[in-house]
Amino acid sequence: MNQIRRALFIDGSNLYSAAKNLGFDIDYRKLRHFFEAGSWMVRAYYYTAIAEDQDYSPVRPLADWLDYNGYTLVSKPAKEYVDAMGRRRIRGNMDVEITVDALEMADRLDHVILISGDGDFRAMVAALQRKGVRVTVVSTIRTSPPMIADELRRQADEFLDLHVIAPNIERRMPERGPERPPGAAPTGYDPAGSGATPAAAAGGTGYVAGATRPGDEASDDDEDDAPPPLRGPGDYRDGGFIDDEEDV
Repeated sequence: MNQIRRALFIDGSNLYSAAKNLGFDIDYRKLRHFFEAGSWMVRAYYYTAIAEDQDYSPVRPLADWLDYNGYTLVSKPAKEYVDAMGRRRIRGNMDVEITVDALEMADRLDHVILISGDGDFRAMVAALQRKGVRVTVVSTIRTSPPMIADELRRQADEFLDLHVIAPNIERRMPERGPERPPGAAPTGYDPAGSGATPAAAAGGTGYVAGATRPGDEASDDDEDDAPPPLRGPGDYRDGGFIDDEEDV
């Protein structure tokens, strides 16, 4: 039996806003694996606008990680302007790029997953359906107001709420160990720096579990290759940032 040919289209700013309002961070490795299950993932696209006039943009580490870990990154420079109230605004709409890519790939797909709640995608979803492609839209109605436009939800073949799948795609921070009593030495602490336990210093042979012995070096295998702790596009924006709107 042939596998379902599937493609993932992620509206970065929209996903970031939805997850932020739901109170969790996205683990993009988990997200890809979740939607890839039982299918052939032809392509996983991530769309974002990047402010290029800043010395450092926190979205860049995420963009680089996605590029190296199974995603196709589509980006363009964000445009800055000043609104009628004199406030600095940044615009970075990616609707056209998402629509063009999805329609170009339609003949090679059975199923499209669109992660966005933008109502402007209703016409794109309808066009994909006319080509025989099934479309699942992922957003949320658990926020107030809902992050998904009603017309997009109605048009989709299936709607999947981020709140429901959050346990499968959220980023979990490592659990902290029990706190030490004030003044207590850390476990395995060796004032002499030799790595030996007090018993070994008195003639024993043991070392503290996990303590660094003389000559030990850190292994590259211990490095964590998880996505950076960046929550997504929007971390670089100020309070007046507009990432996915054409008009104010």
